Parts: sequence; C-alpha cells; structure tokens
Amino acid sequence: MSEEHVETFESADAGASMTYPMQCSALRKNGHVVIKNRPCKIVDMSTSKTGKHGHAKVHLVALDIFTNKKYEDLSPSTHNMDVPHVSRSEYQLLDITDDDFLSLMTDDGDTKDDVKVPDNEIGQKIIRMFREEEKDCNVVVLTSMGEEAAMECKEAPK
Repeated sequence: MSEEHVETFESADAGASMTYPMQCSALRKNGHVVIKNRPCKIVDMSTSKTGKHGHAKVHLVALDIFTNKKYEDLSPSTHNMDVPHVSRSEYQLLDITDDDFLSLMTDDGDTKDDVKVPDNEIGQKIIRMFREEEKDCNVVVLTSMGEEAAMECKEAPK
C-alpha cells in the first residue's frame, strides 16, 4: 500500500529578493518605494492624523525611477511597504551597436551588452558624446527589480 509521492517544485530564486519591507512611517523623501509594482523615488510625503480611532495615514508621491511616471499612494503609517533594492553601477562605454545597444566594460574586464540606449535626452547625450565628440564616456546604469537603464553619461577621467 505504498503510494509513491512525487513532488515537483517551481524554480526558486536563491538570490536576494528584489524588495524588502519597511514600515510606512520609516520611509523618507528621496528614498525608494514600490508603488503599483514599479520602483519609485519618493518626491513628497505627508502624514495625516485621522479621527478619534483611526490610524495616521501617509500620503506618498513618487516618480518611477525608469519612466519618470508619477504615482501616488495612501497607506496607514503602521503598515509595511515594499522598498526596491536599487543599485548604481558605472561602466566604461566601448561602443554603441547598430541596433542601439551599449557595449559596456565592467570592473572585471568583461563586456555587458544588454543595456539599450534610452529614448530620451540621456540617450541623445550618450550618442552625441561618443559618436560626434568622440569622447571616452562612462555610463551610469541603474538596476532595480529586474530592470536596468542608463541614467547618466559623463566624460571619463583621463
């Protein structure tokens, strides 16, 4: 009467999670928060005291760190909100491919070829500095919640 139990597991990510919880009252302006599943930078926040038995509420205004879209959220100050892990890395720009991907050199000498030239003034600045002015450029790449984007381009120190 022994039935064989076969368990299947969905793939689990062994790495660090993309967010961590933080109490709403501990969030600060210029910090990061997840609103509507998007990593955002807090640009304004205010706390309102409610009636006799209500809890204080925190009103957050934040901008998506990749698209600059504005998001707002209202949450009790005692509740936890997700905060995204955001990392900034600076790479040396080696080339720009014909299909507008950046070829970047990492600190350990490998190349990173999966960051697209952004469709904004930063992208125009990268192309102008690299192709027209023929300068050595460093590109700052922001990474959060599985997304990454070039956020800044500056002339590399000689």
